[in-house]
Amino acid sequence: MLHIVNKSPTERNALYSCLDTVQAGGAVLLIEDGVYAATRGSAAESKLRAAMASVEVYALAPDLEARGMANSVSEGVKLVDYGGFVNLVAKYSTCQSWL
Repeated sequence: MLHIVNKSPTERNALYSCLDTVQAGGAVLLIEDGVYAATRGSAAESKLRAAMASVEVYALAPDLEARGMANSVSEGVKLVDYGGFVNLVAKYSTCQSWL
């Protein structure tokens, strides 16, 4: 399952709920303000790193660039463009958006 998170971890607990739910083999895609979690030193960095042991973590590159965070991405987070977003949605049979 692809889990899509669009809220900052400092604004809502959606990312933490997602990470508590996501199962091995799944993936998390951070978009919009959710990309703040993908940056070095973020409040969610350690929890994301732990999750990366069993799930793939992606961040939407244009959203990182729009927020001036493109050079601060945590190690292990994979960047995708809009085409990559579409490919992830096609790859996983189900998607869940965390609001």
